[in-house]
Amino acid sequence: MAELRAVVLRPDLERLGRYDAQRVRQRLRDGFAPAHTWVIEVGGALAGCVALRPAKDAYWLEHFYLDPDLQGRGIGSGVLGSLLERCDGEGALVRLNVLRGSAARRLYEGHGFTVENEDEVDVFMVRHP
Repeated sequence: MAELRAVVLRPDLERLGRYDAQRVRQRLRDGFAPAHTWVIEVGGALAGCVALRPAKDAYWLEHFYLDPDLQGRGIGSGVLGSLLERCDGEGALVRLNVLRGSAARRLYEGHGFTVENEDEVDVFMVRHP
């Protein structure tokens, strides 16, 4: 999963001047929580992962990576929709951050996320149930 993260994030991190081959992998290792993480499989093969970490006032959608060869086929949208349905059932807010300029932002906006704030690297988004 750390390798997939590096592959998926590399273009955006390079564009932002923030790519570090070791750090991009280590950040997943440091924040990995198996109890809140799902593996995404397509045809029995590893296709990605996603985490939904409970916090005091919301869930945090984290580590959502999908193999670039599988992007654009509705897989990520299906996974995200299922997770959000669960959160809606609980009446829970969902928060995330996405890199500035990332194409993933369109996916999140399409599922009702709006911008809360942003800095030079990250866009912080929220979705109300």
